[in-house]
Amino acid sequence: MIEISNLRLSLDKLDGTQAAEQRALRRAVLRRLHAAPDDVTGVALRRRSIDARRKSDVHLTCTVRVTLRGGENAERALLARLARRREGRGVRQVVASTPTLPARIGRGEAARPVVVGAGCAGLFCALALANAGLEPLLIERGDDAARRSQAVARFNETGELDCESNIQFGAGGAGTFSDGKLTTGTKSPLHRLVLDTFVAAGAAENIAWDAKPHIGSDVLPGVVDHICRRITELGGEVRYRCRLTDIEVTGGTAAPRVSAAVLEERREGGLVVQERVACDRLVLACGHSARDVFELLARAGVTLERKTFAMGVRIEHLQADVDRAQYGPSADHPALGAAPYKLVSHLPSGRSAYSFCMCPGGYVVAAASEEGGVVTNGMSLVARAGENANSGLLANVLPSDLPGDDPLAGIALQRTCEQAAYELGGGGYVAPAQLVGDFLAGRPSSAGGRVSPTYPRGVAWGSIEGCLPPYVTETLRAAIPDMARHLRGFDDEQAVLTGVESRSSSPVRVTRGADLQSVSHAGLYPTGEGAGYAGGIMSAATDGLRVAQAIVDAW
Repeated sequence: MIEISNLRLSLDKLDGTQAAEQRALRRAVLRRLHAAPDDVTGVALRRRSIDARRKSDVHLTCTVRVTLRGGENAERALLARLARRREGRGVRQVVASTPTLPARIGRGEAARPVVVGAGCAGLFCALALANAGLEPLLIERGDDAARRSQAVARFNETGELDCESNIQFGAGGAGTFSDGKLTTGTKSPLHRLVLDTFVAAGAAENIAWDAKPHIGSDVLPGVVDHICRRITELGGEVRYRCRLTDIEVTGGTAAPRVSAAVLEERREGGLVVQERVACDRLVLACGHSARDVFELLARAGVTLERKTFAMGVRIEHLQADVDRAQYGPSADHPALGAAPYKLVSHLPSGRSAYSFCMCPGGYVVAAASEEGGVVTNGMSLVARAGENANSGLLANVLPSDLPGDDPLAGIALQRTCEQAAYELGGGGYVAPAQLVGDFLAGRPSSAGGRVSPTYPRGVAWGSIEGCLPPYVTETLRAAIPDMARHLRGFDDEQAVLTGVESRSSSPVRVTRGADLQSVSHAGLYPTGEGAGYAGGIMSAATDGLRVAQAIVDAW
């Protein structure tokens, strides 16, 4: 198979349809290889990105894999012919390989592993364990995707918060309602397995080759349900409304080893059932909002440590303005779609701010999971057709910013800020909001402007400063004009800031060793974002797969 990288497609050959893009790709391949049409038997898109570095020359850049009539002999002859030509750059012979889930080994007489949390790390860990025949029990404190979506809709409409099933908790975890972005700063061969699994579960095929793939918060619930059903088909079990309430160990304080998980399950009719499940392999895949689990771990003496996290606000602009800033005259071209951005500002103070979970054509969501606290996040539907663009605008909170030595001090700060935002909003989970121009000038806002806030519980105009530490607001105030140097209009006076964004990452790490087990409790496998080992859907899913493989290897 031949792989061609840096294959350029001009926008004037495209109309936004897949058919036109396939035709343009094939023509570009034939030109690059100096091949006759009959010589090329297949062209498969491997990666597609938008090159907008020059606004006067926005175009697509693709990597494709090509099969030739004549097989490997034809490939070698082609490479030899192109070796000394300019067109030969970026053309190479490759062997297709795709990572797979662990092969079936069977559980035998051993206790089945228990996986806590059905976010991305937990889902993929349980899927891999089930594929290996280990019959895992996957527990999720929230609802399945359908009931969870109903709980979220009810909260948006009425302010009635279900603290167990919401934007943070339920099948798929927090990522289900944050656009389903699959971009990642990590590199792993497992990424292809994750993408292929999502496609097999109902996600669009383009996530396998888009440089900035996303599934969409309207599609993700069905994808998550499909994966959960697959776990069950492979011999696993999935329980909803089921929480971890305690961990039992053997070996005393000198060498504790997990021996059982104590669960609490809420069944139909309000019946609460306690159950002790024997297990010597407990995968902790709870999300960053499972504060009661971190408190449980601290009481149990599990080694925890503080880690850097981030806090800030959601910032909203008109998507049309972002499109023009990113794509210039090509902003409305149907092949481009809604433009994303990614910004970072390193300030003379030593502090940094950055955009996070940017949602083109998206909406700010009400992401509270505790009564009396306001939390924001963002999401996009698969079409990304909303009027606004939104992104987290965050500043780092360092361990040294926190008082004392309690590893849970970051959680205490998050909770304080969320409760302050609730008070500033006047209750009912209304969020405090401020125009960027007023924030930069240090004055409260009295009304909105041309950017209508999309937070579903409504906003109270005023100042966001009362719900964030001064070092965060000062960092954001310095960063916004700096970011506007890289994205024209980012400092638009009528852009909207909505507070508070406090759950972008976990402030706690459950310390683990090279064997992926807790350094203090054998048999406890911390994984994913909540445990401090991932930062998004792809890295969490990959980490869950690594933990599953470690369990299979040691079985």
